[in-house]
Amino acid sequence: MSSSALAYIGAGIAMGLAALGTAWGIGHLAGRAVEGTARQPEASGVIRTTMLIATAFIEAIALYAFVVSFLLATKS
Repeated sequence: MSSSALAYIGAGIAMGLAALGTAWGIGHLAGRAVEGTARQPEASGVIRTTMLIATAFIEAIALYAFVVSFLLATKS
């Protein structure tokens, strides 16, 4: 197999794993936020703010994976 073919495979695997990881992370985060809001409705503003900040960090990981996979795909 040529190095460019391996780079394309690596790019696909990187984006697939990043998509799975971020989807799981955001789903887990949202579930816990809803649970926390159900337990303490008066803290919903703080929980929402913390959730949005954490979601931004999780999405940043997906963007890093996109950049790495783009670099791998354009390697040749």
